[in-house]
Amino acid sequence: MSTLSLAARDSATMLRRNLLHARRYPSMTLNLLLTPLMLLLLFVYVFGEAMSAGLGAGADRSDYIAYLVPGLLLMTVGSTTIGTAVSVANDMTEGIIARFRTMAIHRGSVLIGHVVGSVLQCVMSVVLVGAVAVAIGFRSTDATVLEWLAAFALVTVFALALTWIAVGMGLVSPNAEAASNNAMPLIFLPLISSTFVPLESMPGWFRPIAEYQPFTPAIETLRGLLLGTGIGHNGWLAAAWCLGLAVLGYVWSTARFNDEPK
Repeated sequence: MSTLSLAARDSATMLRRNLLHARRYPSMTLNLLLTPLMLLLLFVYVFGEAMSAGLGAGADRSDYIAYLVPGLLLMTVGSTTIGTAVSVANDMTEGIIARFRTMAIHRGSVLIGHVVGSVLQCVMSVVLVGAVAVAIGFRSTDATVLEWLAAFALVTVFALALTWIAVGMGLVSPNAEAASNNAMPLIFLPLISSTFVPLESMPGWFRPIAEYQPFTPAIETLRGLLLGTGIGHNGWLAAAWCLGLAVLGYVWSTARFNDEPK
């Protein structure tokens, strides 16, 4: 078999291993998924009428649902990838990686299995949160088929970028608890983005913090795609953030993984 065939075979084996772990121990994924679901229900049914006032005159709860959901979908991606950091940290501290190093398997397949498995879990989590959003009133009637495909691609690429960052966080963490703490910015950053309120309604000193971070342009791009509104420069910014984070996470993760004792 060629090197590429061996890499593909071993990566598929590691992917199956990680998916089996996720199926047998679903508590981590479910706990992380509860955060965006609870925020969705809280901000729609408790704060919805009050928060809709920030969207302009005449806005109501249904308008706020449309505004809120794209941000929470990407927040779901950030929440889910925390489980990846914990899973990688567990592998590094429990000795299984040392065992893998003694076996005739492709070296990069371990990380590839984690990354692909995490992206699949992110997509499934986003679909679940999206289904709940539709059930409580979210509609995307103005989006075309092409915009839906672009939205799906954005969510997938964003999940890939954050997953590589989470893998790096897991590799540098001494244990699972530290990995969970190190990855908390992946949940915290959406809270200070344009997820809940428009940038225009934020104080002048705070607005740059919310504007110049990876989640805001991605959220604004996804919002424009799902609602059929303008995207402006946010599409290019989101693409740049996704590419930059993916490259940074890949280089960081592979370098840290290869530095481990052979």
